[in-house]
Amino acid sequence: MSHPITTKNYKKLVLQIGMHGASFCCIDTLGNSISHTHSMGFSKFQPVEEELWKLFTTHPELKMEYDEVLVLHDNCFNTFVPDALFDENFLGSYLQYNTKVFETDIFAFDALPNYDLSNVYVPLMNINNYLLDRFGSFDYKNANSILVAKLLDASKNVDEKQVYVHVQDTHFEIVVARNQKLLLYNAFEYATPEDFLYYLLFTMEQLLLNPETVKVFLLGKTDEQHDCFALAYKYIRYVSIYEPGALQDKFGITQQDALQHFILYNA
Repeated sequence: MSHPITTKNYKKLVLQIGMHGASFCCIDTLGNSISHTHSMGFSKFQPVEEELWKLFTTHPELKMEYDEVLVLHDNCFNTFVPDALFDENFLGSYLQYNTKVFETDIFAFDALPNYDLSNVYVPLMNINNYLLDRFGSFDYKNANSILVAKLLDASKNVDEKQVYVHVQDTHFEIVVARNQKLLLYNAFEYATPEDFLYYLLFTMEQLLLNPETVKVFLLGKTDEQHDCFALAYKYIRYVSIYEPGALQDKFGITQQDALQHFILYNA
């Protein structure tokens, strides 16, 4: 959305929405500061539209004027396709191998031009339709486009394979990169730290990555006291919490905030 310069208020809203909850932040684009951040869990017994209505009712910040509104669809109905194999006329065909797709599904893609990749995904249209009524217009992306692009940035000039694990409450994403090349992206649901470790070690084994030598970085809703980190630490020699220094410096925020809202703040 472009505005004449006189009406610009240098405010950007980023709203990240998944089936389990939503987070949002308000960014002052002139001063590089974050004025509000809030996360809210959704009840699985209520339609997502009702949960969004609650979010808008309790947070007047969502009704303010913004130069830019970006909605992030936080789901794993997505797959990364190298540009050499990508044709936007056949989006559904890329997803049929790892996601249950239906005739009625709408497909979208985010281009990652720096990496010759496109992320093909299913935007949840009930969420988009609800937000159209609220915002009039907005841009949207898949949350994992930002996650992968930023982690590929972080792998620049690092010649060994690195494993990044983005931990959330009920699922996690694994990104394996080597000097800005995406070697693997996958997502898993988990209920216990043992589930988490099983999927992580299984993925590493499939890629012939040795837990004695490869570096594994955890980010998201995690720290060194987190049960998943503690268990991984027993079985993986070089596991550590990712250091999001650039993001901390940009907004003047703590490491914990930068890790937990890594996708939201990098949007």
